[in-house]
Amino acid sequence: MKAPNLLAAPGRSARAAALHAGRAGLLGIATIRALAHPRRYALETVQHAKFIGLDSLPLVLLMGALSGAVMAQQTMYQLSPGLPREIVAGGVVGGMLTELGPVLTAVVLAGRVGAAIGAELGTMKVTNQIDALLTMGRDPVVELVVPRVVAGTLILIPLVMLANAMGVFSGYVTSVGILGLSTAEYVDGAKGYYHHGALIFSLVKAVAYGFAITFISSHVGLRASGGAAGVGRTATRAVVAIIVSIMVLDTVLGPVYKTLT
Repeated sequence: MKAPNLLAAPGRSARAAALHAGRAGLLGIATIRALAHPRRYALETVQHAKFIGLDSLPLVLLMGALSGAVMAQQTMYQLSPGLPREIVAGGVVGGMLTELGPVLTAVVLAGRVGAAIGAELGTMKVTNQIDALLTMGRDPVVELVVPRVVAGTLILIPLVMLANAMGVFSGYVTSVGILGLSTAEYVDGAKGYYHHGALIFSLVKAVAYGFAITFISSHVGLRASGGAAGVGRTATRAVVAIIVSIMVLDTVLGPVYKTLT
């Protein structure tokens, strides 16, 4: 089937080029421009927020609980004689807020959400559904990309906060129930470490990771080709690209934490 003339519709040339050339920069510009019309994607954003956030919540909480328990045990086992045991709580709070909470939540969503978005948009691409939307005068960026990006960017904030809270609570249960700390020791250690900069840094990471997961998976999905086999490769590429981007962002955002603290 002959592809439609993508440049025939005025005002859609950049979006069409972004969708079919697969250029991340063009797609990013088209996405930012589409944000100015929230009424056009509000309903779809809510639907995607449920899939990204609510449906992922049990797994995110499980990972948070396991992370807090492991962090408490490893911190306790590596304490040198003579050091106060309150450091265990500081290790749990610090590890969850600055690293484990945001990063593990993002990795969980990379596998669950990133692969799904990449495969879904990849299927639409190889079956010419996106060309059909353009032919009907509808904007695929607004309908397919923007709702996912907005939902992912916003919903990762509460997900990361819940993962942090679960990790700190799990660390408390492990410290008191298994490692022999008292509640007062754990609370004092947590208070001694906590500062607003760590919480802000966790929120900054949540926003950055949420955007990266949804935008990269959308970008990779729109570049799919090669039928069913190509869709499978697209899902794999999306997960790999997201995880690499998470680690790169984690490195780049390090100086932000230093500034906040």
